[in-house]
Amino acid sequence: INSILLLSRQYCRVFSVISSHIHTSSGLGAKDHYKVLVLGGGSGGITMAARMKRKVGAQNVAVVEPSEVHYYQPIWTLVGAGAKSVASSGRPTASVIPSGVTWVKSKAAEFDPKNNTVHTDAGKKISYDYLIVALGLELHYEKIKGLPEGFEHPKIGSNYSVKTVEKTWNALKNFKEGNALFTFPNTPVKCAGAPQKIMYLSDAFLRKTGKRSKANIIYNTPSPKLFGVKKYADALWEIVKKRDLNINLRHNLIEVRADKQEAVFENLDKPGETKVYKYEMIHVTPPMGPPAVLKGSLLDDEAGWLDVNKNTLQHKTYANVFGIGDCTNLPTSKTAAAVAAQSAVLDRNISRILKKQTPDKIYDGYTSCPLVTSYNTVILAEFDYDGQPLETFPVDQSKESRVMYHMKADFMPLLYWHGLLKGFWGGPGPYRTIMHLGMK
Repeated sequence: INSILLLSRQYCRVFSVISSHIHTSSGLGAKDHYKVLVLGGGSGGITMAARMKRKVGAQNVAVVEPSEVHYYQPIWTLVGAGAKSVASSGRPTASVIPSGVTWVKSKAAEFDPKNNTVHTDAGKKISYDYLIVALGLELHYEKIKGLPEGFEHPKIGSNYSVKTVEKTWNALKNFKEGNALFTFPNTPVKCAGAPQKIMYLSDAFLRKTGKRSKANIIYNTPSPKLFGVKKYADALWEIVKKRDLNINLRHNLIEVRADKQEAVFENLDKPGETKVYKYEMIHVTPPMGPPAVLKGSLLDDEAGWLDVNKNTLQHKTYANVFGIGDCTNLPTSKTAAAVAAQSAVLDRNISRILKKQTPDKIYDGYTSCPLVTSYNTVILAEFDYDGQPLETFPVDQSKESRVMYHMKADFMPLLYWHGLLKGFWGGPGPYRTIMHLGMK
C-alpha cells in the first residue's frame, strides 16, 4: 500500500508540473485575446497576474515575458558583498507565473492602445480588454565610455546586473590598497540607496579583514544630496563622518578606463571640468532609462516613461491601461516595496473598473529602502511622495538596527517569493496603522 501511495504521489507531482508547463508555455494553448494582458514578468507583472487570476480567472490572463529566470534583485547588494549567493536570487520564470495563467515567452514590440492590441517580437498580435504595463526599466552601461567591455577586466563590478554582481565581490575580496570608488548615475535609478549600501558593506569588509587603513573610500554622486529624505540623509552623514568615507556631490561618471584602473568624472557645478581617479576597486551604478518599446509610443510621457495618474495608477489617456513599478513616471523611488504598495492600489482600482465603478484607492507614493550599513545593521527608510517618513515600526528607523538587517537579509526574500509574487502582500500600510495604534 505504501509503495502504491508513493507512486501515486510522484504521479500527481509529475502531472502537476506537466499541467503547469502546458498553461505557461508560449506555444500551447496561447490565445490571441485576453481579458487582462500583463506586460513584464518582474515583481510588478507577476504579482498583478496573481491578483488578476483571482478576479477574472487564470484562462483570461496572460503574461508577456522573454526571460527564463526571475530574479529577486534586492538581494544582489548582499551578493556583491559576499554575504549571499547569486544562485539564491533566481528561480525559473515558469515557477513564478501563476498556475493556469498563459506565459507568452516573447518581448512586447509595439503598442496599439487605440485598438487594444500589443505586438510581440515574435510577430504575434494579442488583444486585451485591460492592459497592465510592468516592463521595469533598462540599464545603460553603454552610456559610460569604456563600458560594458570594461567589465572584462578585474577590479570592477556592478550589483545591478546578474552578469556583473559577482565581479563586485571579486574586486572587494581581492582589494589590496588604494581607492575604492562607488558611483551613482545622472538618471532615475531603481533602489537609489543600493549604490551607497555597497560602499558601507565594503568599508565593513575592509575593517574586518584588516585592510581599511590602506583604503580610501570615495562615493561620487551627481546628486546635490547624499539621500533624498532629510531624516535618513542626516543619519547617513553621521555614519560617513564616523567611518571616514569621502563623499563628492555633483560628480558624474563619464568614462571608465578599466585597463588603466582609471575613472573619469565630470563636475556638474563646473561644466567642462573633469577629474581622473585611479582605483583599486570600482562599483559602477549604470545610467537607467525607460524601456525602449515605451519611448515614442502612445503610452509614454515626454521622458519616455509610462504616463499614469499618480493617485490611481491608471493611464492618463487610455482608461483601460494601467502601470506598476519602475516603468512608470510615478514621482517616487523605484523599489520592490513601492511595487507591493502599488499592487494593492491597482488591485482595488481595477476591481472597481471591472464593476463599472470609479477607482477610489489612492497611492500615497509609499516606498522603502533598507539602507544596509554593515553586515548586521540596516537603517530602514520608508517615505511617501513628499519625502516625508512613513515608518511602519514605532521606533526611530533612522537608527542602525540589527533586527532590520535580518528582516532585509532573511525575512524579505521569503515575503517576496511567498507573499508578493502570490499577490498576497500589498505593503505594510494596514500593519503601520496597528503598530502606531491608529495614529498614522
